[in-house]
Amino acid sequence: MLLSLSWLREFTPYGGSAQALGDRLTMLGLELEDIRNPYAAISDIVVGEVVECVAHPESDRLYLCRVNADRGELLDIVCGAPNVASGQKVPVALVGTRMSDGLVIKKAKLRGATSCGMICSERELGLTEDHSGIMVLPAKMRVGQRLVDALELDTEILDISVTPNRADCLSVLGLARETAGAFGLPFAVKDLPFVEDRRTEAFVLPLEVEDADLCRLYSGRVISGIRVAPSPMRVRYRLNAVGVRAISNIVDVTNYILFECGQPLHSFDLDKLKGGRIVVKTAGDGEKFTPLDGQKRALTVQDLCICDAERIVGLAGVMGGLNTEITEESRNVFLESAVFKPESIRKTSRRMGLSSEASYRFERGIDQARTVWALDRACAMMAAFSGGVVRRGLSLVEPKPFVPVEIFFRPERAAALLGVKMEDEFCEKTLVGLGCAVVRSEGSERGWRVRQPSWRPDLTREVDLVEEAGRMYGLDSISPVLPPLCKNLDDAGKLESEFAFWARVKRWGMGLGLNEAVNYSFVGHRDLDLLGLPREGRISILNPLSAEQDVLRTSIAPGLLQALRNNLAHGATGLRLFELARVFEDAGQMAVQTSDGLPTAARETGVLGILLYGSRYDAAWPHVETDMDYADIRGVVEHLLHFLHLPTPDVESVSDHHWLLPCVTISVGGRAAGCMGRVKPSLAGNFHARKDVWLAECDLDALRCMHDAVRVAFVPLLVYPPVRRDITVIVADCLRAGQVLEHLESLCLPLLADAVLLDVFEPEPGERRLTFRLTFRHARRTLKDAEVDKEREKVAQSLVKAFGVRI
Repeated sequence: MLLSLSWLREFTPYGGSAQALGDRLTMLGLELEDIRNPYAAISDIVVGEVVECVAHPESDRLYLCRVNADRGELLDIVCGAPNVASGQKVPVALVGTRMSDGLVIKKAKLRGATSCGMICSERELGLTEDHSGIMVLPAKMRVGQRLVDALELDTEILDISVTPNRADCLSVLGLARETAGAFGLPFAVKDLPFVEDRRTEAFVLPLEVEDADLCRLYSGRVISGIRVAPSPMRVRYRLNAVGVRAISNIVDVTNYILFECGQPLHSFDLDKLKGGRIVVKTAGDGEKFTPLDGQKRALTVQDLCICDAERIVGLAGVMGGLNTEITEESRNVFLESAVFKPESIRKTSRRMGLSSEASYRFERGIDQARTVWALDRACAMMAAFSGGVVRRGLSLVEPKPFVPVEIFFRPERAAALLGVKMEDEFCEKTLVGLGCAVVRSEGSERGWRVRQPSWRPDLTREVDLVEEAGRMYGLDSISPVLPPLCKNLDDAGKLESEFAFWARVKRWGMGLGLNEAVNYSFVGHRDLDLLGLPREGRISILNPLSAEQDVLRTSIAPGLLQALRNNLAHGATGLRLFELARVFEDAGQMAVQTSDGLPTAARETGVLGILLYGSRYDAAWPHVETDMDYADIRGVVEHLLHFLHLPTPDVESVSDHHWLLPCVTISVGGRAAGCMGRVKPSLAGNFHARKDVWLAECDLDALRCMHDAVRVAFVPLLVYPPVRRDITVIVADCLRAGQVLEHLESLCLPLLADAVLLDVFEPEPGERRLTFRLTFRHARRTLKDAEVDKEREKVAQSLVKAFGVRI
């Protein structure tokens, strides 16, 4: 919203600077984007008087002028405008002046005559597009005065960013009301002299509204005997300052009222309306219409139209029709002022690509109580500018009158929400200043009855009034205070929430050096088909954004694999990702199907996905350059279970997984907890992977349930050092390392604290060498080497006896 500071001062006596106003409005939620001077380029132009004007002896079209610009002597200026004459007050660009197009005025000779400046037209000044002749100024202007001061041009324009809920601030009137409230200034609107012509008979155009929900109010008046001509200077140049091109006195008035009052208007050539009536209704499907931009468009049944007795003459709230356009021959005008449903205008505007200042305001809401007032204000201006008269009679139909919302407001609630105590008098003054009607009540339930003003459709709840009180108080004036934390000892043993559990798992992943991925819940059927996942249980999207997002994911793998593809495209050589998200499945036989075949219930499961790819280390030195493998993905999963105080998982190889090969299932205490393995190479190639991709999916709901059942026991920290011994066993390839570890655990040796698989070596097919690291420790003393060697020998003999291995 472009706001002229001088225009604003016509409603409230603000005497501060533009920057100070912009800063205050910003703190009120109306952000200042920029402050501009639209007439900075002509700030050096002065008012001059043509003292003498004679024809150039060497040219038929040039004139030799002597101009008084209050510079001590008369200036010789050669001018080619046909309307230049002696005695005129004109704008003069002196030597050295830089014009708006970058041209610098220099002393020059034209056909042998010296020219020391330029007499300007309106187009050369950037005021309008008129270049038919020089600009002739009113005779009362003082010679030598700056043109911008003489014309009282709007030189301070604030560009204010208005949020969608503040439609009332899309006008000078609304921003002046905000300014008055912010600075404690009076606010007043001067009424224009509106007079209906009593000499002519009344003229009320019959109106009909077919859908009261789409058009809440429609009104209009007739102005007769007009003459289309340019608007007064003040109106033309003010509109130009806020970025609107001046067209004619009739059109300029509608634009002026739109910016001043926020009410869009439209003027029809009354003589072109057929049948002498207006009907507001939706268009027929496929019906053609040509708006003012000259492009014929096909309409739909959702487009609200303004029609006469035979045809469409305007798109409601968007643009008028070419068939009733105001031209120089127009003599009678029907001026429309209406309120349309914002959603309807928004849909039509977006579908047709027709966005205008009028549709922008209709889409956000119009002050219905002031619609007729704005119409009368425009009629008064139009009659004054065009020489016409306002005919008696108001055409008005209001099928859905405005009913203000009554809100219960409690000052104590405002203090609780804002964290600051505000006096009741301040709250009441603020609400009254906003235009609310306030009725205070003192009783058992202390509160006020507040009625919203017609220009604030966003005020519908108590919290909205609290926000207004906080805005005017100054959110920057509220001191930041940490809220008190009251920990109830009775809550100490309660289970943590799902949100807290997920947050803790996320911190684990980041602490382990994994990068969190966040993907959409929507994937494509093609993504799931590529993984070989069954179509049973999928939940399709009724109105998908695209073919790539037409179903809810049943696995977390597609998103992680797409993230792998994107990272590889950006040159990544190693990738460690994790994602916590939900997967969705049809609830099965218990779900009721709708008429569209969609389930009414779905089963959601929390899943943790982990993806490892490429180099194990970010840099080779001092590490050996190697790629991640099964040990890495299993190590991450086991680390997670250890973090959650769960036992080491049981794993079992499976051969029928859809997209993992090899694949092992993960179970903890006999309960399934997920799976992990290598993505099939043929499938990984679709995501540009040139190395093995290791992926795990863990059931977060199951892990949380098992975690909640764990009773954590704390033990003293061990103070005596451990002693480690490595042992390598030569086994057949059919013996799993897990069997060896289970056997070592079953020995229950008191000094054997831990055993881990350290290395696997296969010198030839059918034979493997497994190296285990044994950790021995005593809780109360330091072990001797002889004791440790004896315990190691017990382990070795037990393995030979149990599995027939060689040590």
